[in-house]
Amino acid sequence: SSGGDSQSRRVYVGNLSWDVAWQDLKDHMRQAGEVAYAEVMTESDGRSKGCGIVEFASSDEAQEAITTLTDTELKGRMIFVREDRETARG
Repeated sequence: SSGGDSQSRRVYVGNLSWDVAWQDLKDHMRQAGEVAYAEVMTESDGRSKGCGIVEFASSDEAQEAITTLTDTELKGRMIFVREDRETARG
């Protein structure tokens, strides 16, 4: 097990509809595994940025989400899922 394990459990989800709340995101991503944490990024005024971060219980589930949930529909938009590489914000 590598030291960067927590990072590989996290995925970045993009092209979200502005109607998607973190609960919707979490419910959708549960198709791939146990979701430990889900967040929709918002502007300072509370409006959705159209992207989010989801953390799974294991890195295997995160990989499953990347493989199976990219190009799936959530509230009328085709979302994409990729590894989250921006975790280390100062």
